[in-house]
Amino acid sequence: MSYIEFFGVLTGLAATWLSAKARISSWPMGIVNVTLSFILYYQVQLYPDMLLQVFFFITNVVGWWRWSHPREGEADTKKELKVSYMNRRDRILTVSATLAGTLLLGNFAARLHEWLPGLFSAPSAYPFVDSFIMVLSILATFYMIQKKIECWVIWLLVDLVAAVLYYVKGIKFYSLEYFIFSGIVAFGLLHWIKEYRSYRSPFSIQQGD
Repeated sequence: MSYIEFFGVLTGLAATWLSAKARISSWPMGIVNVTLSFILYYQVQLYPDMLLQVFFFITNVVGWWRWSHPREGEADTKKELKVSYMNRRDRILTVSATLAGTLLLGNFAARLHEWLPGLFSAPSAYPFVDSFIMVLSILATFYMIQKKIECWVIWLLVDLVAAVLYYVKGIKFYSLEYFIFSGIVAFGLLHWIKEYRSYRSPFSIQQGD
C-alpha cells in the first residue's frame, strides 16, 4: 500500500462522513481526496476513474459554493441549502443516463490505449464496470450538490460495485474504504431524511411527485 493510497483513503472517509452530516467542510476535504485519487488511478490503469477525479475537483468547488449560497426560500436555519427529494422526471432521467453513459463511456475507455498509446500504455481494466461507477458517481455528485436525498441511494450502489472492483484490481485498502463508505452512506441517507422531516415551515421544500 502506497502513501497516496493511505492518505487517499483517510481523506475520502473524512469527506464522506462530513457529507453525511451535511457539513460544508466536506467539500474542501473532498478536493484533497480527489487529487490523491487521480494519481492512484493513473498508476493502476483505471482511466475512467482517473478522469472522473477532474470532474470531482470542479464539482467540489461548485458544491462548496452552492451549499453556502442557497437561493431565496432554499435556506435552512443555518442559512445553508436545505435537503430535498428528487422529482419523478429526475429519477427517470437518472436511470436512462446511467444506461446510455455506461455503454458510451465503456466503449471509449476500451479504446483509449489504441488512440493514445503514448499516454495510456496499457488497456483500461474493466472499462464497462469502471464506466458504470463513473457515470453513477457523476449523477450522485450532481444530486449531492443540490442536496437531494436520493444521492445517497446512488452512492450506495457505487460503493458496493467499486469495493469489488478495487479488490479484484489489488488496491485492497481502497476496497475496504468503499465497504466502510457503504455504512457511512446508510447513515447519511437516514440523517438527511431526518433533517428533511425536521423542517416545520409551510414553505419548506416539498417532496417531488
